[in-house]
Amino acid sequence: MSKRLLLLVVVVFGVAVSAAGAGTRIGADSREFDPGRTFLVQAEWLRGIGCPTNARSANPNAAFTDWNGTYTPYTDPACPTGDRSDRRNEGLVLAKTGPTENFASAVVDIRGVRGKTLTELGYDIRKPGTTSGDPRGSWCGAGAPRFNIQTKDDFYFLGCASPPPTTQLDGHGFMRLTWGSPLMAYGSEGVLEPVTGKVKSLRIVFDEGTTAGGTELGFGLAVLDNINVNGKRVGQGGGGDDDDDDDDD
Repeated sequence: MSKRLLLLVVVVFGVAVSAAGAGTRIGADSREFDPGRTFLVQAEWLRGIGCPTNARSANPNAAFTDWNGTYTPYTDPACPTGDRSDRRNEGLVLAKTGPTENFASAVVDIRGVRGKTLTELGYDIRKPGTTSGDPRGSWCGAGAPRFNIQTKDDFYFLGCASPPPTTQLDGHGFMRLTWGSPLMAYGSEGVLEPVTGKVKSLRIVFDEGTTAGGTELGFGLAVLDNINVNGKRVGQGGGGDDDDDDDDD
């Protein structure tokens, strides 16, 4: 191989490696797992239902018949930071209607995390008050919404209410739940332990419905936003902050 050709190969390979390593983005793709076609589950990113960060509220005119051309800034105290690329305040609806025993679930596949070591997980959940177990608002149970974590070492699961979050930030209609330092979850043997090993897959699953064993269970629906993976937040369908940006928390 000539020196000129070798130099060209090295340059092209270096550019490719640089492009592959720069600006990796995490994303959150919603879908329904419903092999029986029951149509009792839904997962969807929707505008206007997320936790507002640096949003604005339109002010009415004196007669309250029109907009007066001015805005009032608004940020929910639960989400002082968020997905900076989310311009339409998207939020994630996860719902399961009817029996928990129905073999169906709302699912969010989290992209851009394969090969990473997890140190922190979390999300903002649409819920009033200061108690995540409050029956009002989004459902927050031991099993849903939960993170399903598959690493090279083991399979782990982390529910909204089990284990309890490491930190909780309350707001006006939302609360920010964070697990980490160290990140603990239940392994395949059902024992709470540190999450180890590089990620093979990561998803959020919502599979608890409005009834269980024929008795009323709960709301069967949760609204999430700003899904947190190692301090980076996804607050919209398709993608979120660049993973190699400085942490804005």
